[in-house]
Amino acid sequence: MPNDSDTANTVDCVVLGAPAEALDAPPYPGELGRRIFAHVSKDGWKRWLERLTTIINENGLNTADPRALELIEKHMKGFFFGEGDYGKLPPGFHAAPRE
Repeated sequence: MPNDSDTANTVDCVVLGAPAEALDAPPYPGELGRRIFAHVSKDGWKRWLERLTTIINENGLNTADPRALELIEKHMKGFFFGEGDYGKLPPGFHAAPRE
């Protein structure tokens, strides 16, 4: 049986679909950051960052543009929580093979 210190550092990760190591702090400001902190593990966040790179590159986003940040938030909500039509890879997208 895990002790409290073990379970305090674990979340039921919505990305992995299993318990995993929790983030150290909310990775994003506001309510969305708190939701992510409560439901996403470190590995789940890492997977989001990989997806975010694809989203930025495929859409030619400038992260200094407030409209781009709004779009990124829509993708975050879709990726993590299945909200809306965002967060998925673009149709026909194939990642380059890793060397």
